[in-house]
Amino acid sequence: MKKTKSVILPAYNRNIIRAIIGLKTGERKLHDLKPNDVLIKMEAAPINPSDIAFIRGEYNVDKPMPAVPGFEGAGIVEDANPNVKGLIGKRVSCFVQGDNDGTWAEYFITNADNCIVIKDELAIEQAACLSINPFTAYALFDIAKEKGCDSIVQNAASGQVAESVRVFARMEGVKVINIVRKQEQVENLKSAGEEFVLNSAEEGFAKQLKELSHELNALMAFDAVGGEITGVLINNMPVGSDVVLYGGLSGSDIAGIDSLEIIFGNKKLYGFDLNKWIAVKNRDEFQEVANEIQNMIIAGDLTTKIQSSFSLDDIVSAIRTYIKSMSAGKVVLRG
Repeated sequence: MKKTKSVILPAYNRNIIRAIIGLKTGERKLHDLKPNDVLIKMEAAPINPSDIAFIRGEYNVDKPMPAVPGFEGAGIVEDANPNVKGLIGKRVSCFVQGDNDGTWAEYFITNADNCIVIKDELAIEQAACLSINPFTAYALFDIAKEKGCDSIVQNAASGQVAESVRVFARMEGVKVINIVRKQEQVENLKSAGEEFVLNSAEEGFAKQLKELSHELNALMAFDAVGGEITGVLINNMPVGSDVVLYGGLSGSDIAGIDSLEIIFGNKKLYGFDLNKWIAVKNRDEFQEVANEIQNMIIAGDLTTKIQSSFSLDDIVSAIRTYIKSMSAGKVVLRG
Protein backbone atom coordinates (compact mmCIF):
# COMPACT_ATOMS: atom_id res chain seq x y z
CA MET A 1 0.00 0.00 0.00
CA LYS A 2 1.47 3.36 -1.09
CA LYS A 3 2.19 6.04 1.49
CA THR A 4 2.22 9.80 1.06
CA LYS A 5 3.57 12.75 2.95
CA SER A 6 0.54 14.68 4.21
CA VAL A 7 -0.61 17.42 6.53
CA ILE A 8 -2.47 15.59 9.28
CA LEU A 9 -5.20 17.00 11.51
CA PRO A 10 -5.28 14.89 14.71
CA ALA A 11 -8.56 16.32 16.03
CA TYR A 12 -10.95 19.21 15.53
CA ASN A 13 -10.43 22.21 17.79
CA ARG A 14 -12.69 25.28 17.84
CA ASN A 15 -9.78 27.34 19.17
CA ILE A 16 -8.11 28.35 15.91
CA ILE A 17 -4.64 28.74 17.45
CA ARG A 18 -4.74 25.25 18.95
CA ALA A 19 -6.20 23.85 15.75
CA ILE A 20 -3.34 25.30 13.72
CA ILE A 21 -0.48 24.25 15.99
CA GLY A 22 -1.99 20.77 16.17
CA LEU A 23 -1.35 20.23 12.46
CA LYS A 24 1.66 18.04 11.66
CA THR A 25 3.21 16.55 8.55
CA GLY A 26 3.65 12.80 8.43
CA GLU A 27 3.18 9.67 6.36
CA ARG A 28 -0.35 8.59 5.53
CA LYS A 29 -1.44 5.37 3.88
CA LEU A 30 -3.32 5.70 0.62
CA HIS A 31 -6.25 3.35 0.05
CA ASP A 32 -6.43 1.18 -3.05
CA LEU A 33 -8.01 2.75 -6.10
CA LYS A 34 -11.75 2.21 -6.25
CA PRO A 35 -13.81 2.22 -9.46
CA ASN A 36 -13.40 5.57 -11.23
CA ASP A 37 -10.58 6.65 -8.86
CA VAL A 38 -7.39 8.44 -9.90
CA LEU A 39 -4.09 8.94 -8.07
CA ILE A 40 -2.79 12.51 -8.41
CA LYS A 41 0.76 13.72 -7.74
CA MET A 42 -0.14 17.06 -6.18
CA GLU A 43 1.69 20.17 -7.39
CA ALA A 44 -0.24 22.86 -5.52
CA ALA A 45 -3.17 23.19 -3.10
CA PRO A 46 -4.60 26.44 -1.70
CA ILE A 47 -5.82 27.32 1.78
CA ASN A 48 -9.45 28.43 1.69
CA PRO A 49 -11.85 29.75 4.37
CA SER A 50 -13.63 26.39 4.17
CA ASP A 51 -10.37 24.69 5.17
CA ILE A 52 -10.04 26.93 8.23
CA ALA A 53 -13.63 26.15 9.19
CA PHE A 54 -12.98 22.44 8.66
CA ILE A 55 -9.97 22.17 10.98
CA ARG A 56 -12.06 23.91 13.67
CA GLY A 57 -14.87 21.37 13.22
CA GLU A 58 -17.22 24.11 12.03
CA TYR A 59 -17.76 22.98 8.43
CA ASN A 60 -20.48 20.72 7.10
CA VAL A 61 -18.00 17.92 6.38
CA ASP A 62 -17.28 15.65 9.33
CA LYS A 63 -14.34 13.27 8.77
CA PRO A 64 -13.05 10.55 11.07
CA MET A 65 -9.88 11.72 12.81
CA PRO A 66 -7.01 11.87 12.10
CA ALA A 67 -7.64 13.32 8.64
CA VAL A 68 -5.87 15.15 5.83
CA PRO A 69 -7.37 18.63 5.19
CA GLY A 70 -7.61 20.44 1.86
CA PHE A 71 -10.64 20.68 -0.43
CA GLU A 72 -8.99 21.49 -3.77
CA GLY A 73 -5.71 21.53 -5.66
CA ALA A 74 -3.98 20.58 -8.90
CA GLY A 75 -1.49 18.02 -10.11
CA ILE A 76 -0.73 15.25 -12.58
CA VAL A 77 -2.65 11.96 -12.70
CA GLU A 78 -0.07 9.25 -12.02
CA ASP A 79 -2.33 6.19 -11.83
CA ALA A 80 -5.99 5.41 -12.42
CA ASN A 81 -8.58 2.68 -12.24
CA PRO A 82 -8.81 0.83 -15.58
CA ASN A 83 -12.03 2.55 -16.64
CA VAL A 84 -10.38 6.01 -16.41
CA LYS A 85 -6.85 5.16 -17.61
CA GLY A 86 -7.17 7.90 -20.22
CA LEU A 87 -6.51 10.48 -17.51
CA ILE A 88 -3.01 9.18 -16.72
CA GLY A 89 -0.46 11.89 -17.48
CA LYS A 90 -3.09 14.64 -17.60
CA ARG A 91 -2.78 17.81 -15.52
CA VAL A 92 -5.98 18.26 -13.55
CA SER A 93 -7.65 20.59 -11.10
CA CYS A 94 -9.27 18.43 -8.45
CA PHE A 95 -11.43 18.56 -5.37
CA VAL A 96 -12.63 16.23 -2.63
CA GLN A 97 -16.11 15.37 -1.44
CA GLY A 98 -17.30 13.28 1.49
CA ASP A 99 -14.95 11.99 4.17
CA ASN A 100 -11.96 11.14 1.98
CA ASP A 101 -8.50 12.52 2.73
CA GLY A 102 -7.84 15.96 1.31
CA THR A 103 -5.40 17.68 -1.02
CA TRP A 104 -2.76 18.90 1.45
CA ALA A 105 -0.49 16.01 0.55
CA GLU A 106 2.08 14.85 -1.98
CA TYR A 107 -0.43 12.34 -3.38
CA PHE A 108 -4.22 12.50 -3.42
CA ILE A 109 -6.89 10.01 -4.51
CA THR A 110 -10.27 11.16 -5.76
CA ASN A 111 -13.05 10.17 -8.13
CA ALA A 112 -12.37 11.08 -11.76
CA ASP A 113 -15.64 13.04 -11.75
CA ASN A 114 -13.99 15.41 -9.26
CA CYS A 115 -11.28 16.33 -11.76
CA ILE A 116 -11.11 18.98 -14.47
CA VAL A 117 -8.49 18.48 -17.17
CA ILE A 118 -6.64 21.78 -17.39
CA LYS A 119 -5.25 23.54 -20.41
CA ASP A 120 -1.47 23.70 -20.88
CA GLU A 121 -1.50 27.51 -20.73
CA LEU A 122 -3.05 27.59 -17.26
CA ALA A 123 -0.50 28.29 -14.50
CA ILE A 124 -0.44 25.61 -11.81
CA GLU A 125 -1.30 28.05 -8.99
CA GLN A 126 -4.38 29.20 -10.91
CA ALA A 127 -5.32 25.59 -11.66
CA ALA A 128 -5.04 24.75 -7.96
CA CYS A 129 -7.60 27.46 -7.16
CA LEU A 130 -9.94 26.67 -10.05
CA SER A 131 -12.44 24.22 -8.60
CA ILE A 132 -14.10 26.29 -5.86
CA ASN A 133 -13.99 30.10 -6.02
CA PRO A 134 -14.32 30.75 -9.78
CA PHE A 135 -17.15 28.23 -10.07
CA THR A 136 -18.87 29.67 -6.99
CA ALA A 137 -18.73 33.17 -8.47
CA TYR A 138 -19.97 31.92 -11.85
CA ALA A 139 -22.88 30.05 -10.28
CA LEU A 140 -23.87 32.91 -7.96
CA PHE A 141 -23.87 35.40 -10.79
CA ASP A 142 -25.90 32.98 -12.90
CA ILE A 143 -28.57 33.05 -10.16
CA ALA A 144 -28.62 36.86 -10.37
CA LYS A 145 -28.95 36.71 -14.16
CA GLU A 146 -31.89 34.31 -13.88
CA LYS A 147 -33.62 36.81 -11.59
CA GLY A 148 -32.91 39.58 -14.11
CA CYS A 149 -30.93 41.74 -11.69
CA ASP A 150 -29.42 44.99 -12.95
CA SER A 151 -27.68 45.50 -9.60
CA ILE A 152 -26.48 43.21 -6.82
CA VAL A 153 -25.00 43.46 -3.32
CA GLN A 154 -22.11 41.38 -1.95
CA ASN A 155 -20.23 41.32 1.31
CA ALA A 156 -16.69 40.02 1.94
CA ALA A 157 -16.09 42.15 -1.14
CA SER A 158 -12.30 42.13 -0.83
CA GLY A 159 -12.26 38.34 -1.20
CA GLN A 160 -11.59 36.16 -4.23
CA VAL A 161 -15.18 35.10 -4.91
CA ALA A 162 -16.30 38.74 -4.81
CA GLU A 163 -13.56 39.79 -7.22
CA SER A 164 -14.68 37.11 -9.70
CA VAL A 165 -18.33 38.17 -9.29
CA ARG A 166 -17.28 41.72 -10.23
CA VAL A 167 -15.64 40.40 -13.40
CA PHE A 168 -18.83 38.61 -14.48
CA ALA A 169 -20.91 41.66 -13.53
CA ARG A 170 -18.79 44.00 -15.65
CA MET A 171 -19.22 41.69 -18.62
CA GLU A 172 -23.02 41.94 -18.29
CA GLY A 173 -23.24 45.61 -17.28
CA VAL A 174 -24.54 44.78 -13.79
CA LYS A 175 -23.80 47.24 -10.97
CA VAL A 176 -22.29 45.89 -7.75
CA ILE A 177 -22.62 47.29 -4.23
CA ASN A 178 -19.53 46.03 -2.40
CA ILE A 179 -19.50 45.65 1.40
CA VAL A 180 -16.22 45.42 3.34
CA ARG A 181 -15.34 45.98 6.99
CA LYS A 182 -12.11 48.03 6.89
CA GLN A 183 -11.46 51.53 5.55
CA GLU A 184 -8.31 50.25 3.85
CA GLN A 185 -10.46 47.81 1.86
CA VAL A 186 -12.83 50.63 0.88
CA GLU A 187 -9.90 52.66 -0.45
CA ASN A 188 -8.41 49.69 -2.30
CA LEU A 189 -11.65 48.88 -4.11
CA LYS A 190 -12.32 52.51 -5.00
CA SER A 191 -8.76 52.84 -6.29
CA ALA A 192 -9.47 49.80 -8.46
CA GLY A 193 -12.43 51.61 -9.99
CA GLU A 194 -15.36 50.33 -7.93
CA GLU A 195 -18.05 53.00 -7.59
CA PHE A 196 -20.17 51.56 -4.80
CA VAL A 197 -18.28 50.47 -1.67
CA LEU A 198 -19.71 50.47 1.87
CA ASN A 199 -17.96 49.85 5.19
CA SER A 200 -20.09 47.66 7.47
CA ALA A 201 -18.10 48.83 10.51
CA GLU A 202 -19.02 52.46 9.85
CA GLU A 203 -21.79 54.19 11.78
CA GLY A 204 -24.86 54.55 9.59
CA PHE A 205 -23.98 51.54 7.41
CA ALA A 206 -27.53 50.09 7.46
CA LYS A 207 -28.99 53.40 6.33
CA GLN A 208 -26.41 53.73 3.55
CA LEU A 209 -27.18 50.18 2.38
CA LYS A 210 -30.92 50.85 2.36
CA GLU A 211 -30.61 54.08 0.40
CA LEU A 212 -28.16 52.71 -2.18
CA SER A 213 -29.82 49.32 -2.69
CA HIS A 214 -33.19 51.02 -3.20
CA GLU A 215 -31.70 53.63 -5.53
CA LEU A 216 -30.09 50.93 -7.71
CA ASN A 217 -32.96 48.45 -7.21
CA ALA A 218 -30.50 45.77 -6.10
CA LEU A 219 -32.70 42.70 -5.70
CA MET A 220 -30.05 40.15 -4.79
CA ALA A 221 -27.28 39.89 -2.21
CA PHE A 222 -24.49 37.33 -1.97
CA ASP A 223 -23.67 36.77 1.71
CA ALA A 224 -20.38 35.07 2.59
CA VAL A 225 -20.47 36.15 6.23
CA GLY A 226 -23.70 35.17 7.99
CA GLY A 227 -24.38 36.25 11.55
CA GLU A 228 -25.84 39.70 12.17
CA ILE A 229 -25.12 41.10 8.73
CA THR A 230 -27.56 38.65 7.15
CA GLY A 231 -30.35 40.37 9.05
CA VAL A 232 -29.03 43.79 8.04
CA LEU A 233 -29.11 42.75 4.38
CA ILE A 234 -32.63 41.36 4.50
CA ASN A 235 -34.04 44.25 6.52
CA ASN A 236 -32.63 47.00 4.31
CA MET A 237 -32.85 45.71 0.75
CA PRO A 238 -35.80 46.48 -1.58
CA VAL A 239 -39.09 44.59 -1.67
CA GLY A 240 -38.74 41.28 -3.49
CA SER A 241 -35.03 40.85 -2.70
CA ASP A 242 -33.21 37.54 -2.33
CA VAL A 243 -30.24 36.97 -0.01
CA VAL A 244 -28.09 34.00 -1.04
CA LEU A 245 -25.98 32.67 1.84
CA TYR A 246 -22.86 30.86 0.59
CA GLY A 247 -20.46 31.21 3.52
CA GLY A 248 -20.23 31.64 7.28
CA LEU A 249 -17.12 33.74 7.83
CA SER A 250 -18.61 35.31 10.97
CA GLY A 251 -18.82 31.93 12.70
CA SER A 252 -22.11 33.11 14.20
CA ASP A 253 -25.74 32.13 13.79
CA ILE A 254 -27.90 34.29 11.55
CA ALA A 255 -29.51 37.03 13.63
CA GLY A 256 -31.65 40.15 13.57
CA ILE A 257 -34.05 39.32 10.75
CA ASP A 258 -37.26 41.33 10.89
CA SER A 259 -39.99 38.78 10.20
CA LEU A 260 -42.23 41.49 8.73
CA GLU A 261 -39.64 42.13 6.03
CA ILE A 262 -39.91 38.48 5.02
CA ILE A 263 -43.71 38.44 5.12
CA PHE A 264 -44.67 41.81 3.67
CA GLY A 265 -41.45 42.54 1.79
CA ASN A 266 -41.65 39.25 -0.10
CA LYS A 267 -37.98 38.64 0.65
CA LYS A 268 -36.17 35.29 0.55
CA LEU A 269 -33.11 33.85 2.29
CA TYR A 270 -31.65 30.63 0.95
CA GLY A 271 -28.35 28.81 0.81
CA PHE A 272 -25.98 27.98 -2.03
CA ASP A 273 -23.96 24.75 -2.07
CA LEU A 274 -21.48 24.44 -4.95
CA ASN A 275 -21.48 20.63 -4.82
CA LYS A 276 -25.23 20.56 -5.33
CA TRP A 277 -24.95 23.05 -8.19
CA ILE A 278 -22.36 20.82 -9.87
CA ALA A 279 -24.45 17.68 -9.25
CA VAL A 280 -27.35 18.91 -11.40
CA LYS A 281 -25.05 19.68 -14.35
CA ASN A 282 -24.37 16.96 -16.87
CA ARG A 283 -20.73 16.38 -17.83
CA ASP A 284 -20.94 18.39 -21.06
CA GLU A 285 -22.55 21.39 -19.33
CA PHE A 286 -19.95 21.35 -16.57
CA GLN A 287 -17.07 21.05 -19.03
CA GLU A 288 -18.43 23.97 -21.03
CA VAL A 289 -18.37 26.16 -17.91
CA ALA A 290 -14.89 24.86 -17.01
CA ASN A 291 -13.57 25.76 -20.47
CA GLU A 292 -15.11 29.23 -20.32
CA ILE A 293 -13.56 29.93 -16.91
CA GLN A 294 -10.15 28.56 -17.95
CA ASN A 295 -10.13 30.69 -21.11
CA MET A 296 -10.93 33.80 -19.05
CA ILE A 297 -8.05 33.02 -16.65
CA ILE A 298 -5.60 32.38 -19.50
CA ALA A 299 -6.66 35.65 -21.15
CA GLY A 300 -6.07 37.50 -17.87
CA ASP A 301 -9.71 38.54 -17.51
CA LEU A 302 -10.19 36.41 -14.40
CA THR A 303 -7.50 35.59 -11.89
CA THR A 304 -6.98 34.35 -8.36
CA LYS A 305 -4.56 36.54 -6.44
CA ILE A 306 -1.73 34.50 -4.89
CA GLN A 307 0.19 36.13 -2.03
CA SER A 308 2.70 33.37 -1.21
CA SER A 309 3.49 29.66 -1.26
CA PHE A 310 4.79 27.32 1.43
CA SER A 311 5.92 23.73 1.67
CA LEU A 312 3.75 21.15 3.44
CA ASP A 313 6.27 21.18 6.30
CA ASP A 314 5.56 24.89 6.85
CA ILE A 315 1.79 24.42 7.22
CA VAL A 316 1.56 26.37 10.50
CA SER A 317 3.30 29.42 9.01
CA ALA A 318 1.20 29.08 5.85
CA ILE A 319 -2.12 29.22 7.68
CA ARG A 320 -0.99 32.04 9.96
CA THR A 321 0.03 34.06 6.89
CA TYR A 322 -3.34 33.45 5.25
CA ILE A 323 -5.42 34.29 8.32
CA LYS A 324 -3.41 37.48 8.91
CA SER A 325 -4.57 38.87 5.57
CA MET A 326 -7.02 36.81 3.54
CA SER A 327 -7.71 39.75 1.26
CA ALA A 328 -4.02 39.77 0.20
CA GLY A 329 -4.65 36.60 -1.79
CA LYS A 330 -4.42 32.85 -1.54
CA VAL A 331 -1.63 30.99 0.20
CA VAL A 332 -0.67 27.89 -1.78
CA LEU A 333 0.94 24.72 -0.45
CA ARG A 334 3.54 23.03 -2.65
CA GLY A 335 4.65 19.45 -2.12
